[in-house]
Amino acid sequence: MYKHSFFNDYSEGAHPRLLEVLARTNDDQETGYGEDSLCQQAADLIREALRCPEAAVHFISGGTQTNLIALAAALKPYESVIAAASAHIHVHEAGAVEATGHKINTVVTPDGKLTPALVESIDDQHTDEHMVKPRLVFISNASEVGTIYTKSELQALSQTCRRRGLYLYMDGARLGSALASRTSDLSLPDLAGLLDMFYIGGTKNGALAGEALVIINPALQRDFRYHLKQHGALLAKGRLLGSQFLGLFQDDLFLDLAQHANAMAAKLAQALSELGCSFLAPPATNQLFPILPDAAIERLQADYGFYVWQRIDAQRSAVRLVTSWATPEVKVDVFIADLRAALAQAG
Repeated sequence: MYKHSFFNDYSEGAHPRLLEVLARTNDDQETGYGEDSLCQQAADLIREALRCPEAAVHFISGGTQTNLIALAAALKPYESVIAAASAHIHVHEAGAVEATGHKINTVVTPDGKLTPALVESIDDQHTDEHMVKPRLVFISNASEVGTIYTKSELQALSQTCRRRGLYLYMDGARLGSALASRTSDLSLPDLAGLLDMFYIGGTKNGALAGEALVIINPALQRDFRYHLKQHGALLAKGRLLGSQFLGLFQDDLFLDLAQHANAMAAKLAQALSELGCSFLAPPATNQLFPILPDAAIERLQADYGFYVWQRIDAQRSAVRLVTSWATPEVKVDVFIADLRAALAQAG
């Protein structure tokens, strides 16, 4: 048994306030398939937070299912997705999007983020009907290496996509941590004005399960429930998902939980920096990618759970440390002490 797991931000169950919503409404009879009062109230709270009353909100069980349904619904059979080579849909979703018949056109990025120039470079390569036609740009915020988009960066991407007739979609599995980052200048209303579709991650921010897919573009809203049903995502007990977001969007709990996760990561990042460690990507959210000696990694893995992310050289690797809404500060303190000892022993 580990002293603590830094593998991910969904190892714990759910924040007590979300369980309380489930328990309080458990005996109430509700309509099925996401048309219950809990889902409706949660969707209204999200639209209010977005300041976008015309947004369509759908609750889906997990991130992979959300991505594949949203992208398959948006694209014609010959249309493709532009994404960073590190994108979750390309690396960690078992080809789910491609299994729906849509090619992913990837481009290598230094920080997990796309830029207008990178999008244009892919779009310009596809010139006629002998090739797939790029139609949607996929980004993640926070990215798969913990970096975040600034408002100006997202505005530039949005303008490029609109000029070229491309949809802009954001994977928001860790959107809470991105928005709560001390370096972020984005807000939920900003996203509503710049994106065609995105989802708000609950699974990795204190929910028992669930993501909230937000569809801004009216052209993508029509008949979307048919796509949900066809892909097995229209749950009879949709109230399970709606209740989670009802709790998350009451009294700022969504951002409060993300801020705690970020604060624990920031404490880790400061200690790592003081110990002379560098990072694969600048720390910004609850995902850290410090570069450590392999000897120190081996010692730490005896007591802690975390992923070795990338080989750096013959003696060093980057690891991934992830904090959550429930990470106790005392566990962070103990890890820092053990890290200090492991680095000293590694020389």
